[in-house]
Amino acid sequence: MPQIKDGENRAVLKLKSSGRAIDVELPAVMGILNITSDSFYDGGKYRSEKSILTQVERMLAEGASIIDAGAVSTRPGAVELPEAEEWNRLEPVLKAIRLHFPTAVLSVDTYRSRVAERSVGEGAQLINDISGGTFDDRMPKTIAGLNIPYIMMHIQGKPQDMQLNPLYYDVVKDVKKFFEEQIRIFRNQGMKEHIIIDPGFGFGKTLAHNYLLLGNLKVFRELGCPVMAGLSRKSMINKVLETKPDAALNGTTVLHAIALMNGADFLRVHDVKEAVEAIRLVGFYQKTNEDFYKS
Repeated sequence: MPQIKDGENRAVLKLKSSGRAIDVELPAVMGILNITSDSFYDGGKYRSEKSILTQVERMLAEGASIIDAGAVSTRPGAVELPEAEEWNRLEPVLKAIRLHFPTAVLSVDTYRSRVAERSVGEGAQLINDISGGTFDDRMPKTIAGLNIPYIMMHIQGKPQDMQLNPLYYDVVKDVKKFFEEQIRIFRNQGMKEHIIIDPGFGFGKTLAHNYLLLGNLKVFRELGCPVMAGLSRKSMINKVLETKPDAALNGTTVLHAIALMNGADFLRVHDVKEAVEAIRLVGFYQKTNEDFYKS
């Protein structure tokens, strides 16, 4: 796995999706495109084709390496959306993005194997699964057959109940063990492409659990997979600062810096420009200190 370098000479993660080569400089930003009505921060904001394409264009211009489109809200307490409705929302968006931005790297946020298959058929190159393959037992075989990279997130419970009473013996060890088992399952199905792991901040974790995971991201790098941090505007910021999501950009940037210092390879964000700046500053800091202590 590539090691994080500095903002001027960053490592390159060489992905391959259905035979197509994709080079992504690390650390990298994944821009969130919520085509939902009830997401916790920007639900309902991007519903028309024009607003969606404008947002995709903005995120790409600001430095997003990947666009992650999701049609199902997975906020705490969210109502499960029928699969047919999920696809009805996704299909025209994927077609429009692929038509207007043919070189963009496109991910789809879904935990359903059939939606994953159909999304790849419409040009998606990665699948981002909040359940890490546990909500749909066809997902490991499907992803292996599609020959695409896969973002494997950890969740305890389901969005409807995940925050009721999350319990762990040791949250870092327990989440790492989950990844070890799920990676084994996917590899046993014949998956050869990269697995990117996401500890799932806010998905079945208390405030303390979230900050323990943030402080121990380097532990997950021991699995030999790139690590993603999805921290953008989440309640783990708002509970500490007593803010709402729309006032949590500064807190998000602070946590992005911490995540990068602790080994994050990807930041999944609502605000691309600020995340790119965090990567540049942390990279310059790391490079300056590395060079100084080498001399």
